[in-house]
Amino acid sequence: MNRFILNYLGVFFILLSILSFFNIIYCYYFNLYLNIDSYFYTLLISLIIGVSSLFKNKTELKISIYIKIITVIIGYFLIPLIISIPFYFSIYNVSFLNCYFESISGFTSTGFTIFDNIKHLDQSLILWRSTSQWIGGLYFLFSILLLIDIFDDNLKKSFTNFISFNYSETFKQSLKIFLIYTSLTLLLFALLKLIDLILLLIFEYLKNFVINLCYF
Repeated sequence: MNRFILNYLGVFFILLSILSFFNIIYCYYFNLYLNIDSYFYTLLISLIIGVSSLFKNKTELKISIYIKIITVIIGYFLIPLIISIPFYFSIYNVSFLNCYFESISGFTSTGFTIFDNIKHLDQSLILWRSTSQWIGGLYFLFSILLLIDIFDDNLKKSFTNFISFNYSETFKQSLKIFLIYTSLTLLLFALLKLIDLILLLIFEYLKNFVINLCYF
């Protein structure tokens, strides 16, 4: 396989292994041991693939737009294959085809699911599905950066001042996207927790208010 494809996808496999590790910590913290082995499998497989891919030598080569398009397409098929592992080894006896469909659905954020009621799923599996959506969104943003050569020069300038990216500039822009994307994720998570807390306080206040009215 092309060296550039291995290097590019290897980054996402390593990121996927990190997210698998977070899922393992989540399972241990909340005593969710039903599907924990599947996250270990995902961690090992994604880490081995990612590290071995990045061991390839990096050279300053001009990558054709066709190689970039092929890279993005392969990623949309290969990364969900690893994401499907926890679904396949879960306690719900789901076929591999359905697991792959579920992982692609999460990775592309289409919203389709094979499960009748997601709320009845194991909490760690719900977190994993959310993880697939998160990394899928990041992959989409990185793919736009990778395929920027498709756009005309005016549209390119609306994204960046650099018309053509080398490895160094691609890394800098990718790091910016990752930091902004992660920061927004944490900010939205904090806002949701704050809203839940406010709603809880309002509910408790109204409940106490109604109780006090009943005593008069």
